[in-house]
Amino acid sequence: MGKKNKKEKKVKGAEKTAAKMERKVSKRSRKEEEDLEALIAQFQTLDAKKTQIIETPCSPPSPRLNASLSPHPEKDELILFGGEYFNGQKTFLYNELYFYSIRKNTWTKVEIPNPPPRRCAHQAAVVPQGGGQLWVFGGEFASPDGEQFYHYKDLWVLHLATRTWEQIKDYIYYNDVYAFSLDTYTWSKLCPSGTGPTPRSGFQMSVSSEGTIIIYGGYSKQRVKKDVDRGTLHSDMFLLKCEEGKEEGKWTWTRVSPSGVKPTPRSGFSVAMAPNGRTLLFGGVCDEEEEESIKGDFFNDLYFYDIAKNRWFAGQLKGPKTEKRKCRRGKKPQPDSVESQERVETHPQQLQEEIKEVVAEDGTVVTIKQVIPVAGTSAVSQSEEEDASDEAGSPLVEPCARSNAMLALKQGVLYVYGGMFEAGDRQFTLNDFYCIDLHKMEEWKVLVDMDPKTQEWLEESDSEDEDEVGGAEGGEEEEEDEETEEESEEDEEGSQHPAVKPNEKYSDYLPRTEEYWVKVARNNMGPDAKDKKVIRVAHAMAKTFYGDSV
Repeated sequence: MGKKNKKEKKVKGAEKTAAKMERKVSKRSRKEEEDLEALIAQFQTLDAKKTQIIETPCSPPSPRLNASLSPHPEKDELILFGGEYFNGQKTFLYNELYFYSIRKNTWTKVEIPNPPPRRCAHQAAVVPQGGGQLWVFGGEFASPDGEQFYHYKDLWVLHLATRTWEQIKDYIYYNDVYAFSLDTYTWSKLCPSGTGPTPRSGFQMSVSSEGTIIIYGGYSKQRVKKDVDRGTLHSDMFLLKCEEGKEEGKWTWTRVSPSGVKPTPRSGFSVAMAPNGRTLLFGGVCDEEEEESIKGDFFNDLYFYDIAKNRWFAGQLKGPKTEKRKCRRGKKPQPDSVESQERVETHPQQLQEEIKEVVAEDGTVVTIKQVIPVAGTSAVSQSEEEDASDEAGSPLVEPCARSNAMLALKQGVLYVYGGMFEAGDRQFTLNDFYCIDLHKMEEWKVLVDMDPKTQEWLEESDSEDEDEVGGAEGGEEEEEDEETEEESEEDEEGSQHPAVKPNEKYSDYLPRTEEYWVKVARNNMGPDAKDKKVIRVAHAMAKTFYGDSV
């Protein structure tokens, strides 16, 4: 009888502890959401103190991802704006503005009064009107702990000639297709005929030389069972065209199924418009979702989509020319000729998976996996293969595998800046800078190098979690005075959590009771809480209750 009473008391104490934890998590979540806009306003107050334009020559920008890198419409410059960086404990957001001189290979930081708030994952576009303009739309702001997010729907324009920011407030934003007029500064809703893409995030949009809009890829979640979602990588492609010869503004969706060497499924890739009206795709990541973790395979490959042929081609390096190879080849075919395209198609470049171990400053050993071309196996003729064997021993210079890199193309040269990759539980945010001449496709050139192992990484502190679950083992008396009223309410409700069966493992207990714990978490966090956060809190409560019951 004594053992039974002791067991019941322990279970009751665990119930109270779990309920307290629910309230703490819910209260903290609501408070952070309320403070997020205040934090943004605080940053804007600091920006408002800037009253003059300051241009400062500087070293390359700090590591970041999800920034925008845009070619200047009038000058040989690239424009970098915004971005984010995570060091293992804290998330940093930027609204810095940098200009990169292609001819001088130099960076300049430009501080302009009244800039857009700090953000990442925004959309940017450049136009030649008015001496050149950089348009910035939307984006995301995150709390320092990376748990809360604010999504912008504002529109800004940077007037490059006068170095001034302007917020455009005449707009309406939905998740449909809209066009913005640069003449009237107004939005108009497009109602295309045909079947367009399903709702998704993370897709990429590009525009052909004829004005056709290309939509490729994306990511969405699908409900597999109650309160459980599973991610889906999309690899479909759609064209949005304005029909000629019909009434103005008549747009049509068309789904296409390109042939050729297609990119493998991925998200986080980057696109840019390549020469001859092609769309270029670089890098990305394929996430393999497991029960409680996500493992990503990162890429550094190049693909080209030819809209005229509705065909994908794999981008392949030819290697630097030598005098010997010039003599044997004679006149080489142009890279965009039919002969070159057929050779690329019939002799695809071989790829291999390379695994590297990097030792960080703190002694942590991380493993980096990337897919790289095998030296000497690019699509070349027999004589070229013989010549390539002389260069097989030279190291291959190229960007490491990554996602969310920034791309810009100027005068046929592709520039790749930054991005990120993961190794184990660590995230490496890059600030290296590469370029490659797409007309020659001979070799990558390093403009700014970076050694990932030198990047600081702070392990996440467990002190906060320990504080929340500190009373899990018979600790109900610790907060008895301050929680008296809440505990009495719990006693009146008389709720009973699902009991742990004899010899039941947590891996069996969670699936059996997950629906119940998700419901409890949802009731406490409110209907507006994100599913991912609700599930995380539900699992924490279930684990705490299980630990106190066995």
